[in-house]
Amino acid sequence: MGLRRREPWDGDRSRIERVPLRDSPEQAPAKQRAATPATRPETPLPVRVWVTQRQTGEFEANGVAVAWTTRQVEVRYIDPHGREGFAWVWASAVTRRDAD
Repeated sequence: MGLRRREPWDGDRSRIERVPLRDSPEQAPAKQRAATPATRPETPLPVRVWVTQRQTGEFEANGVAVAWTTRQVEVRYIDPHGREGFAWVWASAVTRRDAD
């Protein structure tokens, strides 16, 4: 079980459980980013992000920004249960952090 707490971007992601659909995160509106090109960095940026999942509720987590527009950020994060999730969130829900 200890493997589930490992952050997914440190190498082998094959042993990380994904957030199940029944607990999927709320997403920022896709329509808002449809006309805006997304920046996708070669190396994701470390961030802290506020996420709301359907069953788990609201929480702040370490993650990485894998893409962004002027108003939204796509993040990869680990939820409180040690599962990997992806979500588009509003930029105001994200702050940069130092790399571990």
